[in-house]
Amino acid sequence: TLDLTRRETPCFVKFSEMERMANMQAEINEIKLKTEMMQLENETADITHVFYLGKKYEILQDMNSHLEAVLKEKRALRKRLIKPRYQESLPIEATFHKCIVELLTDAVTFTEKLESHLQSLRSIPQVPNMMKNMDTALTKTEVFVMELEELTEQILKWRELQKEVYSDSLRNRAELDFGLYLT
Repeated sequence: TLDLTRRETPCFVKFSEMERMANMQAEINEIKLKTEMMQLENETADITHVFYLGKKYEILQDMNSHLEAVLKEKRALRKRLIKPRYQESLPIEATFHKCIVELLTDAVTFTEKLESHLQSLRSIPQVPNMMKNMDTALTKTEVFVMELEELTEQILKWRELQKEVYSDSLRNRAELDFGLYLT
């Protein structure tokens, strides 16, 4: 009967509620941690899984054995590379020598034309930039022409002024000289 009549104090009710919430938060954090670990395992499975590591190991072993074989045959490879290739080519009959010479000249001219065409193709993307540079150069040239015209006008005006000053000084001198002769 005492248990039935007992009341739970509000302090202990809140404490039990807080304890229950803390337990739930701990469970949530534990589940989050497990999911993160599973995601990390999933992302790194191709690196850490034994199956994939075995394949990579086999590839490395094959490459290693190939490199060992190449190093063993190093001397033979050097001899093959140093040996001139003309000894292995097929002989050409004398009747075709003229054709071969013509073919070679045609090949040289084709190569030269191809080089010039390739150079032209390489310069196509630069055309807009070159046009922009030409436009700015044209604008600058027009500005220089206008400045030159203004300067030319100033020089002509100065020249006329100098002619007037010079002719006035000659008149004054002549008048002075003429006046000296009269007296």
